Amino acid sequence: MANKGVGIVGCGNISGIYFKNLCTVFRNVDVVACSELIPERAEAKVEEYPGVEILSTEELVADPRIDIVVNLSTPPDHFPVAMQALEAGKSVYTEKPLALKREEGKQLLATAKGKGVLVGGAPDTFLGGGIQTCRKLIDDGWIGEPVAAQTFMLGHGHESWHPDPEFYYKAGGGPMFDMGPYYLTALVSLLGPVKRVTGSTRITFPERTITSEKKYGQKVEVEVPTHVTGIMDFAGGAIGTIVTSFDVWGSQTPFIEVFGTEGSLSVPNPNTFGGPIKIKRMGADEWSHLPLTHAHAENSRGLGVADMASALENGRSPRAGGELTYHVLDLMHAFHDASDSGTHVQVESTCERPAMLPIGLLDGAVDLG
Repeated sequence: MANKGVGIVGCGNISGIYFKNLCTVFRNVDVVACSELIPERAEAKVEEYPGVEILSTEELVADPRIDIVVNLSTPPDHFPVAMQALEAGKSVYTEKPLALKREEGKQLLATAKGKGVLVGGAPDTFLGGGIQTCRKLIDDGWIGEPVAAQTFMLGHGHESWHPDPEFYYKAGGGPMFDMGPYYLTALVSLLGPVKRVTGSTRITFPERTITSEKKYGQKVEVEVPTHVTGIMDFAGGAIGTIVTSFDVWGSQTPFIEVFGTEGSLSVPNPNTFGGPIKIKRMGADEWSHLPLTHAHAENSRGLGVADMASALENGRSPRAGGELTYHVLDLMHAFHDASDSGTHVQVESTCERPAMLPIGLLDGAVDLG
């Protein structure tokens, strides 16, 4: 099986784990080149991974050695970088979100289809051992028919620790677009697509003061909702609740719980790849901890890229593919739209539940054999 060449656009903070895993863990990809607007960032990566070449983005997307462009640019640049790569005939894996606007997401999917290449993106945490095990438990009937789910992502924003937190309070930011993809992707993997949503949103603090060192004391005007509550009607019949917030100082809520006719399942943090997993079945007095059935319990970012490489080689759909990532983008907008309009929103998009990874994978593999 031939390895697929990878080019990485963007060498910021998140790129470190991608470089590590794509260069040293996943065996079906070769990182050929990277590009970065801040030269010293790219130079640091090349020093750490000597086989990688520094190119401009234009040179990278045109390089015949590269099959997949990993788009780690800032969210406002996700769409233009991805379009540039797709138009050059490259498959693209983009950090979350897929794009900032629905129209941009639709254009990416249409362009990829027209070019005969693949598009998809983060998060790939749902492919980790934790959520894959939960998926198997649900599919195998351990909690019966899924009835409902609840998810919580509650914190107080980024201005106390992030060096450049302004974006998180501008269009395309906020808790739903920043962290919602992890929770929504996990839910769609576990329960399938969503057909209808409603939501309520608010801005609690119209102005934020940066207290991280680089920009200490600077003020940020908040332009997007910072507390979002949504209700989801899944096509399969379950009802879900999601709460994402940058307005909460502390919480003891669970990450994700799924309730079925024969039991309840406690799902691990969808921003991680491992456990713990707990279950309380009908008639049981206590919750039980369960072992993982699947591999990739450590930080395996890049797993979705390796799976896309396998999909290219084997002529199948990638698990973290375009329909899934667009459906999640559509849902995030729908919660905001529902709050603004005061109505339910019928979700236009849909997707298939992505296939589970096989049991028994070796480290660094996405396929058996």
